[in-house]
Amino acid sequence: MPSLSLNNQDLPYPDPLHPIIVHFVIAMVLFSFICDVLGYFTRNVRLFEVSFWNMFVASAAIFVAVIFGQFEAGLANIYQAVQPTLNYHTILGWSLAAIVVAIAAWRFVIRNRNPRKISAAYLGAATFLVCLVFLQVYLGSKLFWVYGLHVEPVVQAMKQGVSP
Repeated sequence: MPSLSLNNQDLPYPDPLHPIIVHFVIAMVLFSFICDVLGYFTRNVRLFEVSFWNMFVASAAIFVAVIFGQFEAGLANIYQAVQPTLNYHTILGWSLAAIVVAIAAWRFVIRNRNPRKISAAYLGAATFLVCLVFLQVYLGSKLFWVYGLHVEPVVQAMKQGVSP
């Protein structure tokens, strides 16, 4: 079986794809939440429709983000200090995938029952989701900016035997 040819970031392609895809998902979840909150207070049904479609697409895209995250984490040179944060980020990522799908399904039921209203309970769950997304953003940022996963100078230093 041929081995992957990796670049200076320990990737088989030019740049990490996980952050690109995951930022798309983050934007859709946050925009969906904002549209629901605004729609709840203004009673603007069009905002509810925008919210639903953003959450629907996010529920599919998050799996692509998680799969690329798993792949890129598998290619990273993981050292002991990074492991707890990476483990937590991984578990939360898969959990968020399930939660986003569950909330999208709930949003679908709400939309089918009465497209002109959403419940305060749904907004509460969506608020919890947004808090989890912010926690996940923090963990992902820490993996990149603090631990340097797939950051060329860190990768190259580790290849030369410099240990963090």
